[in-house]
Amino acid sequence: MKIKRFFATDIRQALRQVRDVLGPEAVILSNKNVDGGIELVAAMDYDEQAYIAAQNSPKSPDEVVAVPCHKPLQQPIAAMADSPLVKPAPKVEWSQEPALTEMRQEMKALRRMMENQLCELTWQEMGARRPQTQELLRRLMGLGLSPDICRRLVDRVEGAQHLDQGWRKALHFLAGDLPVADDSLLEQGGVIALVGPTGVGKTTSVAKLAARFVLCHGHRHLALVSTDGYRIGAQEQLNTYARILDVPVRTASSADELNATLNALADKRLVLVDTAGMSQRDTQLSERLAVLQSGSRRVRSYLTLSATTQRCALEQAVKAFGATNPEACILTKVDEAASLGDAISALVHGGLPLAFFTDGQKVPEDIHLARSHTLVSRAASLGTQTDAGYNDECLALALGGVRADAHG
Repeated sequence: MKIKRFFATDIRQALRQVRDVLGPEAVILSNKNVDGGIELVAAMDYDEQAYIAAQNSPKSPDEVVAVPCHKPLQQPIAAMADSPLVKPAPKVEWSQEPALTEMRQEMKALRRMMENQLCELTWQEMGARRPQTQELLRRLMGLGLSPDICRRLVDRVEGAQHLDQGWRKALHFLAGDLPVADDSLLEQGGVIALVGPTGVGKTTSVAKLAARFVLCHGHRHLALVSTDGYRIGAQEQLNTYARILDVPVRTASSADELNATLNALADKRLVLVDTAGMSQRDTQLSERLAVLQSGSRRVRSYLTLSATTQRCALEQAVKAFGATNPEACILTKVDEAASLGDAISALVHGGLPLAFFTDGQKVPEDIHLARSHTLVSRAASLGTQTDAGYNDECLALALGGVRADAHG
């Protein structure tokens, strides 16, 4: 094990020295402020006992100390194990020792503290050297977009001469990155199942799509199917919409019933299936989704998501419901969302095309074909109406991967 002290005027220079001398795998053992700067003690091939022994031996302030790593004494332990009078003590891995565990946690906390300090310094340096870049990042983060998307957009508009020009270009690129599905659902027909978490508005979306189809093609070519036997009133709600539209509605509670129902409705141009809400954390999610694909007729699934859901939950849902290979997404409750950045980020990350979005309860007025520029414009409008509450410290931590010299 090698231990070395480093002196520098600030934390960044000290960390750079550690990396240059001991490599990226070095471990920071301690740090403290001294006259003229900061002192770090770092180690390579860290061993606790060796470090304690090295602390008690005299050495120069910046000396590299080579300490042999301790190895377990295999022979005595084997001899004791053969004795019937002595039972070997339970083996404790060195990485599980309480002292090392506590030290490891302290070093992680120290590392987070130094990384945060570096992020703040980088953010301040960017503000001094590239105030336009910093303000553009602030605006994009105000939309609720993920930090990686904000960084990518800023890199792509680096040549903009004015802040407003860079802002317009960034929104244009964002709209281009948002995947949008073509308008094939209502024209192509087939069997369409709306899947998604509980409470996102699948039943209401089925009614809106059904009403749009009836307006274009009439009621004789449409049928509705409900597989939601869990939520009280779900089938009653769908029956109400079916009576208003004058279309047949069927229920199916098993794979066999669903297959028989779909075969009986083979003469219909479009069959919309309203499924039960399922959590993306449901351990039986894959089995329950497999019911849709078990019959003889092909079922195309559309993932229904709420714009009011946080980005991490949206991305989990996109991943979990990927078992049905959804063709596109329907984004609901756009009118209720304080920000659209989470939804846009999740769709960009998941590469899932957006087919429709809804912004109210009216049937069928409040469902719209997806247009990326329209959704991005609404996101920008929400961003200017609300205060995201980001101060410089929050922005620095969120955008920790941005280097000031990358835009200088």
